[in-house]
Amino acid sequence: MSSGVGPPKSGSPLRKRASLQAPSPGEIHGGPRSRQLQPARSLPGPSHCLKHFPVDLRTSMDGKYKELAEELFCHSLAESEMRSAPYEFPEDSPIEQLEERRQRLERQISQDVKLEPDILLRAKQDFLKIDSAADLQLFKEQGEDLVDYLPKDRDIFLDREFQRVTISGEETCGVPFTDLLDAAKSVVKALFIREKYMGFSLQSFCKTTARFLQDLSEKPLAPRMYEEIPETPVAADIMESCQVSDGRRCPIYDAPVHPPFAHQHPYEKCDPQSMPGDLGFGLRMVNGVVHVYTKQDITDKTTELDLPYPDLQEFVADMNVLMALIINGPIKSFCYRRLQYLSSKFQMHVLLNEMKELAAQKKVPHRDFYNIRKVDTHIHASSCMNQKHLLRFIKRAMKKHLQEIVHVEKGKEQTLKEVFETMNLTAYDLSVDTLDVHADRNTFHRFDKFNAKYNPIGESVLREIFIKTDNQVSGKYFAHIIKEVMYDLEESKYQNAELRLSIYGRARDEWDKLAKWAVTHRVHSNNVRWLVQVPRLFDVYKTKKQLANFQEMLENIFLPLFEATINPASHPELHLFLEHVDGFDSVDDESKPEHHIFNLDSPLPGNWMEEDNPPYSYYLYYTYANMVVLNHLRRKRGFHTFVLRPHCGEAGPIHHLVSAFMLSENISHGLLLRKAPVLQYLYYLAQIGIAMSPLSNNSLFLSYHRNPLPEYLSRGLVVSLSTDDPLQFHFTKEPLMEEYSIATQVWKLSSCDMCELARNSVLMSGFSHKVKSYWLGPNYLKEGPEGNDIRRTNVPDIRVAYRYETLSQELTLITQAVQTEMLETIQEEDLLTMSSIRDTC
Repeated sequence: MSSGVGPPKSGSPLRKRASLQAPSPGEIHGGPRSRQLQPARSLPGPSHCLKHFPVDLRTSMDGKYKELAEELFCHSLAESEMRSAPYEFPEDSPIEQLEERRQRLERQISQDVKLEPDILLRAKQDFLKIDSAADLQLFKEQGEDLVDYLPKDRDIFLDREFQRVTISGEETCGVPFTDLLDAAKSVVKALFIREKYMGFSLQSFCKTTARFLQDLSEKPLAPRMYEEIPETPVAADIMESCQVSDGRRCPIYDAPVHPPFAHQHPYEKCDPQSMPGDLGFGLRMVNGVVHVYTKQDITDKTTELDLPYPDLQEFVADMNVLMALIINGPIKSFCYRRLQYLSSKFQMHVLLNEMKELAAQKKVPHRDFYNIRKVDTHIHASSCMNQKHLLRFIKRAMKKHLQEIVHVEKGKEQTLKEVFETMNLTAYDLSVDTLDVHADRNTFHRFDKFNAKYNPIGESVLREIFIKTDNQVSGKYFAHIIKEVMYDLEESKYQNAELRLSIYGRARDEWDKLAKWAVTHRVHSNNVRWLVQVPRLFDVYKTKKQLANFQEMLENIFLPLFEATINPASHPELHLFLEHVDGFDSVDDESKPEHHIFNLDSPLPGNWMEEDNPPYSYYLYYTYANMVVLNHLRRKRGFHTFVLRPHCGEAGPIHHLVSAFMLSENISHGLLLRKAPVLQYLYYLAQIGIAMSPLSNNSLFLSYHRNPLPEYLSRGLVVSLSTDDPLQFHFTKEPLMEEYSIATQVWKLSSCDMCELARNSVLMSGFSHKVKSYWLGPNYLKEGPEGNDIRRTNVPDIRVAYRYETLSQELTLITQAVQTEMLETIQEEDLLTMSSIRDTC
């Protein structure tokens, strides 16, 4: 059988293989002799099964099926010789011999991967019959002359080649056009609502989604924060050279991944004189929202500063639209079908491209999962250490500071020694078991018991001494243990965290005390950013008569922030501390029943004087509303702005996720999205970040094997792994790596999946644009694979391109349906107009 190749030259074994002929430069550029590379046959002669298939399916086992089958039958019948499974091949099986030869060749190929053009490398990988070093060396020599003729961007082009799954036909969505049109209109309306609230609050919104919405909008969308791309502060490449085995110098391009930081500690200089000046503005909270006046005289309403104020009536109307949308039957069916399609499409993508993704990762020098940046996007400062770390710290404190006054009991001061004597405990008695801070089976669906685990040895006094910022020792112990955790993160180099600190809203000076704690004890790390969490505990404070109404709580939370923005010198420590705060979190047990529905009949914050707790959406709206005004004021002053990133969807009613969809940049948990296909589809289209903590959920609300994280990831939702509370859920010194390790083992995540989760965590984090430019690449804000730098993220362009193309296709589906209906409406109006003109004539 002729192979269509000229006679080979003698003494050149590679010339026998048509697929490995080095083409001439003319062939590469499409000359008359241009032809595609053909796969080489493993065995000479035609296969016996060739006539049954339209393509060549011959393998190295052709002609040996009978022997292998007989050997397998004999092996399975001989019970005494059976191995762990009846379908294992014996050790001398030809399959294993072939695998050994394949592995030898792949090792030889990998040694030359940096020096050879990709087109030759791919030909080698297709041709697995050659296994001699002499053949490879000869092929390398023949290919050296070819390098100069290859296009300069060939590497990039080949890296993004992958198998795509497409659907053809007139109706590709699987539902009638009328249902598609209704669903598309509703989904687009929901996306416009979110875009409005994100732009209003200067939070980010997915650029790809915004571009599709812009195409539908009759007028240009208002300028948004996400459209203001700052200048790239880092060079894309640093050219270096290295010496290869034959003595030549080979240029390589290094991607700097470590951002430069100032040598001076940010809290070292707390000088009010050097801070921005006082604007002299006045402040007053009206109906739960802070209003700013250009003069201290706030009685003159004409002096009110022109800042955007959210409208409660509009918010309630928008929320009603979304609530009606998520319970609509046809829309639920449409979104469920699209989500199922996304899952299936990803499985097909993995089936077709998994090896290409792995090969792309292997080609990147030095970079792997361990040395890419990853951020713990949801972790509480009071439980950021593991239980063994806390135990050792308490024992050290008992040895070094026994006589230090740490507590006041009934007006009497107590030393650390006296505190432990009242418990009849010594340092020797303490153990992880006596500490009893780890969550167990008794905490499942018992948030009250989980909160009790924050008390070491069940004693709230130890919680106050060791993990509080405001106590008799001014939070010294807590600061020291936090700094030890920070040191561990800095030692790991590639792990980062966004720690949550609490502001309760019981007193006006809480912010100043917290900032003074951070500045005095110099609690800072380049690997850590802060978020401020506000527990939803108004009912507790009201019962204890610590607050008169809900507006007083809002004043205690937000007025100090406005004062520090207007006149930084009035709160110098707070001004410095806020530079390292990303935003706000709303925390508490979501499963607690809510006795009120937030609507226009709900009492305003000044009139909320009852002891019942306001609903979740009530808390979220007034947090968002004040943050909007604060962000615009801070932007006028050139200060950085805040985002809203609440706990949401861990338990409780589904409308929590509706409020967060409208008001939050991203959320933590999001478990209930698995029960709401419409919301899950909207979270996907809007690319809302979800920080998930499977180990935390496993102890509190949802067993690990039922966690929807792998399902969310396959569908393309922007999810990341986080630890939540290492003190309660983790055992090792690196809880974030523990989280990744368990998820990878249980769900069989690939290296590409893990790196994608890590990249997502950086994208949704609050670290600065400059830092992200080093960690992800200078173009990380661009859409699709153009925004990915595999040398920094270790995420193949194939995966990023798949995510981008799939999202674009989904957005195209719904926007084209709306545009088609709009076009038909215009045509009908034109026909009616022409008809009326003819009638007039």
